[in-house]
Amino acid sequence: MPKVPATFSLYSVVGVRRMLLESSGRPKLMRQGTRWMSKTVDMKERLAELIPKEQDRLKKIKKDYGKISLGDTTVDMCIGGMRGIKGMLWETSLLDADEGIRFRGLSIPECQKKLPAAISGGEPLPEGLLWLLVTGEVPTKEQVAGLTKDFRKRSKVPGFVFDVLNKFPTTAHPMSQLSAGIMALQTQSQFAKAYEEGIHKSKVYKGGKTIPPDPKLDYAANYAHMLGFTDKKFHELMRLYITIHSDHEGGNVSAHTVHLVGSALSDPYLSVAAGMNGLAGPLHGLANQEVLRWIQDVVKEVGADVTTEQLKEFVWKTLKSGKVVPGYGHAVLRKTDPRYQCQREFALKHLPDDPLFKMVSKIYEVVPPILLETGKVKNPWPNVDAHSGVLLQHYGLKEQNYYTVLFGISRTMGVLSQVSFRIT
Repeated sequence: MPKVPATFSLYSVVGVRRMLLESSGRPKLMRQGTRWMSKTVDMKERLAELIPKEQDRLKKIKKDYGKISLGDTTVDMCIGGMRGIKGMLWETSLLDADEGIRFRGLSIPECQKKLPAAISGGEPLPEGLLWLLVTGEVPTKEQVAGLTKDFRKRSKVPGFVFDVLNKFPTTAHPMSQLSAGIMALQTQSQFAKAYEEGIHKSKVYKGGKTIPPDPKLDYAANYAHMLGFTDKKFHELMRLYITIHSDHEGGNVSAHTVHLVGSALSDPYLSVAAGMNGLAGPLHGLANQEVLRWIQDVVKEVGADVTTEQLKEFVWKTLKSGKVVPGYGHAVLRKTDPRYQCQREFALKHLPDDPLFKMVSKIYEVVPPILLETGKVKNPWPNVDAHSGVLLQHYGLKEQNYYTVLFGISRTMGVLSQVSFRIT
């Protein structure tokens, strides 16, 4: 692999960015010094203009520089919390040892000079900095005023959030209240609402009934018991599920987040809460739900007794629509995920005639050859998420929104092991 040239740096990436911007022919733009400025006042509208071109820009950077090495990684870097490792493209700011922080290339004095202020000669408005960070452009007074107006519309806090906070004891740390307040507000998330739109909203789990623990049961069986399940086979499934989901290196979102937050000596509650927020993201902890929904779509459109040819057609239809086959592929693995395989063995032992399991087996036969045929997939094999949802459905755990909680309960074992090691 070629080494990165001595002159190549993040500033070189910025240079590529400027080159692309200046040749992109964006609408509604004026030149402002060495930066571009848009006439669009609404940030959402501006992002709608920017995002497609930014996506193309990143694709071009990956195409032109994708094989260039950014340097070597040493053992010291790994033990030292990744200090010095070039591991991400972070364009909103750059910390220079001599110059200090720069926001989108502007130093703090330059921001004070160029960003709109509330009073003449005063300090810059944070709304202006937000516009700069999000768009990469120095905003006009009108753009900042529009953003301030938008903030005002969103400033009312629902009463239930204060109800949550008022339930805290007086000894509660303000940061605990902040985290809880944010999580309470998450119920109003427009992002989550948009993502779930059109998906059936599950009712409160088991009607909100709570079941006390049974001191005679082991951890996994007790968890299954408290979920309302007495089937011993489901207890076995929970033992398997929690075990295979407990840890999977530290590069995934939830594990890395817990490790990162814990490195600040935040206690395990705060660290795990942060990781769970990452796990809730659709690209991380919701994968098994996506698999189950895709399988259900197959049954709905083609039928439970789908033939091999019908399934092939459905897979190709999925791929040609620009989507992926959920549950297949992995960022690291290059063969069938062992966690998939042990779930398959469990199904063969306990539910060999389950219709959805038969569907999963047929998908296992059909999908990998098709993905290899596309020539775009390095790993066409199933991962852990390709199987777990079907097992949970079989035993009656049908509340799909709860599946990520199962994942989270399992993952706490691995991440807390890392946090414990870090703080001891």
